[in-house]
Amino acid sequence: MNITAEQLSAQLTAQLQPFQLQVFDESAAHAGHAGSDGSGQGTHFRVRIGAGVFQGLSRVAKHRLVYDALQQFTDRGLHALAIEIVDTPS
Repeated sequence: MNITAEQLSAQLTAQLQPFQLQVFDESAAHAGHAGSDGSGQGTHFRVRIGAGVFQGLSRVAKHRLVYDALQQFTDRGLHALAIEIVDTPS
């Protein structure tokens, strides 16, 4: 599978140009759960993101932009994605 936090970060940066972005691979905490491939990496991620493109959008629309930007990874086995939207630059 070989999906990394760095790959997700690069894709989100290219697609959404965020003012804040953190990507965490939480796969190890989900070992043995649905979607885990047993490697402890590359299946479950948490994204904390803020981007100007989110302004004026509903929460659902913001999440959809993130999911759409990462669709190629979902197609490759990304099983779970927790999204935290940051509304203002820190």
